[in-house]
Amino acid sequence: MNILYLASKSSSRRKLLTQAQIPYALIEQNADETQCDWNLSLQEVVTAIARYKMEHCILPSGQEGEIIFVLTADTLGKETTGALSGKPADFADAIAKLKAANGVNYCGTAFCLDRKIYTNNGWHLQERIITYAQAEYEWYMPEGEMENYIAISGALDAAGAIKIEYGAQYLKKVDGSYSAIVGLPMFELCAALKKIGFY
Repeated sequence: MNILYLASKSSSRRKLLTQAQIPYALIEQNADETQCDWNLSLQEVVTAIARYKMEHCILPSGQEGEIIFVLTADTLGKETTGALSGKPADFADAIAKLKAANGVNYCGTAFCLDRKIYTNNGWHLQERIITYAQAEYEWYMPEGEMENYIAISGALDAAGAIKIEYGAQYLKKVDGSYSAIVGLPMFELCAALKKIGFY
């Protein structure tokens, strides 16, 4: 059985993989996301960051001929002003982001999935799949409930401070990939895993 090496600290991504019964192990990555060009479109930015994270993965040691599968991903929101919204800097920023989120929002996630082989004392790319999915959704949260939501949901680690799986009561409508908002488009990922030979 293959194991998917996940270079992410996102608890939401781990939960999605567990629910889909995809075996995985966590690895570190040390990419500086600020080095990417944030003046591009939502799709271009998250795709570039997912690819950049892959370039900065800290992979396990290997044996000659060994094959591994590695996954990186990035999720960003897009405010009605057109500005891209990542994780909040602090509690006050989370409150500000939640206030700005009331209404129609956009969210996109890109993932980079690599199949690598260990030869000549190093990991080398055999195949790569990069996929993007997005959603438009309506979200309404009363200001008086924001502090408690941040405390119980882990919103400080979520794009736009919205950990949507903890906010069904605030979610009016979703058009697109729900799991992309959570942090990993699972339909697309499972198709990519089959195509790249994980199963």
